[in-house]
Amino acid sequence: MNISNSIVEKAADATAKVTPISVGRRVRGLSDRAIAWLFIAPAIVLLLAINIFPLIWAIYLSFTNYRANRPNAAVEGVGLRNYERVLTDPDIWQAMQTTAHFVFWTIVLQTVIGFTLAYLIDRKFRGHAFWTTVILIPMMLSPAVVGNFWRFLYEPQIGLFAYAVSWLSGIPTSDIRMLGDVSLAPWAIIIVDTWMWTPYVMLICLAGLRSIPDYIYEAAEVDRASAWRQFWSITVPMALPFIMLAVLFRGIENFKMFDMVTLLTGGGPGSVTEVASITLKRAAFESWATGRASAFAIVLFVAVFGLANIYVKALNKVKQR
Repeated sequence: MNISNSIVEKAADATAKVTPISVGRRVRGLSDRAIAWLFIAPAIVLLLAINIFPLIWAIYLSFTNYRANRPNAAVEGVGLRNYERVLTDPDIWQAMQTTAHFVFWTIVLQTVIGFTLAYLIDRKFRGHAFWTTVILIPMMLSPAVVGNFWRFLYEPQIGLFAYAVSWLSGIPTSDIRMLGDVSLAPWAIIIVDTWMWTPYVMLICLAGLRSIPDYIYEAAEVDRASAWRQFWSITVPMALPFIMLAVLFRGIENFKMFDMVTLLTGGGPGSVTEVASITLKRAAFESWATGRASAFAIVLFVAVFGLANIYVKALNKVKQR
């Protein structure tokens, strides 16, 4: 302890020697609150530069005809024309419907399966720690690894998924084209996303289940409440804020789904799996309509922010019960 104190004192003395007298006087005259702001100011400036400036720049570009492949061309203001084109484009509305389809089904499946796994693991059976680690493995993998891995599994000729479905249903493997069939491709992506991110939902739900005091269940047993009654009257209501929090996080992430769809289908076959993020990418980096793409990005931001804000208010009401 004495050695560490001497090191700190030496460092303080060295800092004091190299600090100009005028700066030292100013610092000594500052309050603790001002000193705290002085230390966190660089981090705040960096966060503003990384997050706020791109948003403001995108808002500005959304009102112009700017094209990234023509940086030297004259930039002219177009008013709300980009927003009008975005809101009246049937392809964009189709992409939004596809995105809503992905978000809805992935949230439903991940919430149901994740909560079920959390409930089973919370029973603390023998080997529950090992199985918890095994279940968490998909979440630890890179999306690129998961996409390529499942793309191989979905291969109709050599993929294990096709062989498993064929063994259960008797359908020939050549007819099981998960990534090439219009009706199966969306579900192929939903299955992969559910496999990868259900452990994340499970962890949040498990935290909610572990936060329920044991004495509540003991009081329910004294009142002779059945296990089913305890589940619906104690477990679900008290874990509901955590379940809603998991739904919020996964909903925001799945609304921005891009990498998994790109790796598995690239938006195909046709445009049946083209989500909003892929439409935005094509408008920005294939059509080079930077102004219109910026308007689309702002529309997506407002939609996600507005829905998340409404959802958070509902979550706060549930917490206050």
